[in-house]
Amino acid sequence: MLMGHLAADTEMRQTKTGKSVANFPIAINRTVKSDGEKVEVTDFHRVVAWEGLAKICEKYLIKGTGVYIDGRIMNHSFDDSDGKKHYRTEVVADNINIIKWKKAKNGDGEVQLEEVE
Repeated sequence: MLMGHLAADTEMRQTKTGKSVANFPIAINRTVKSDGEKVEVTDFHRVVAWEGLAKICEKYLIKGTGVYIDGRIMNHSFDDSDGKKHYRTEVVADNINIIKWKKAKNGDGEVQLEEVE
């Protein structure tokens, strides 16, 4: 399960067998301590959606859209034209929910994001 924002627009294509597939990266922000200071770090994950879900992604998901993704991790490897092996990790989406965010302050004055229905 991942929750973040699209880092780019959805890319749609068809496989050789005619299946629809959508690809997009999501950005997930988190706070870590570095030298005693809180620092915001962004992690990027590549998401893949197939068939009907891919078509929904193409229609509704653009850069900046908040999403909640339920899926599984897949690891792939391939050889490029020079024979060098490359590795890729993707999240294959089983379910995607669009999230709208609003900013709220907690008691410490810290800004938090809350899901809006």
